[in-house]
Amino acid sequence: MLSIRHYRQWRVPFKVLATGVVGIFGYHALIFTAFRTAPPLEANLLNYLWPLLLVLLSPLFRLGNLQWQHLVASIAGFCGAVLIVTQGKLQVPATLPSGYLFAIAAALTWSCYSLLLRKLPSFPNSVVGFFCLLSAILAGICHCLFEPSVTPNTSEWLALLIIGIGPLGMAFFLWDKAMKQADPRQVGVLAYLTPLLSTLLLALSGLGEMTSTSWLAGALILGGATIGSLKLKPRQRLTTLPTSQ
Repeated sequence: MLSIRHYRQWRVPFKVLATGVVGIFGYHALIFTAFRTAPPLEANLLNYLWPLLLVLLSPLFRLGNLQWQHLVASIAGFCGAVLIVTQGKLQVPATLPSGYLFAIAAALTWSCYSLLLRKLPSFPNSVVGFFCLLSAILAGICHCLFEPSVTPNTSEWLALLIIGIGPLGMAFFLWDKAMKQADPRQVGVLAYLTPLLSTLLLALSGLGEMTSTSWLAGALILGGATIGSLKLKPRQRLTTLPTSQ
């Protein structure tokens, strides 16, 4: 709905359209399947591999070399995400549910989609709305085919509409701009601020609290973000001065 007035700009090459739909619909189909077939906490944690993959896969997409500060920053951010999501109480079961594979596949799908946004032919930001529209149609078809039928009531429709137009809808457009204009390695590191900010919002709203584990996780995430944003000076070659005769 945010970009429907620009529908004339939605005519793009097929590979652009396919990448956008596979990225947005594919990611959500995989992560929702993961939440249904694996413990939600562990599935969410594996889903947070995507910022790390965004950093690690950047060289494969020829979007910058992997430097030590990006690697250290992404590992610190992931450790912080582990702590803040699990609150230090992660238990690995003896047998791993198949849902874990769906969560890892979701993380890989989103990271590859994000990196491909820089490699595709240039397209207007409004086309993201077309990606979302087609993804919503596919999601509706899948719901009718594979899930019990659910009819939202009036308040639920209103909530879905507000979320779609507001934070969720805007997120896709802003993410498209970020991946096209910013360094994906730094974006991947900064993405670990998401679980920290959500925990802070819950604490401020009275629905959660910041524990010592949360503060430690925050320090790891912020420290990683700081390291990842460092601009290192290129090494200077030593030159031999000519000797005087």
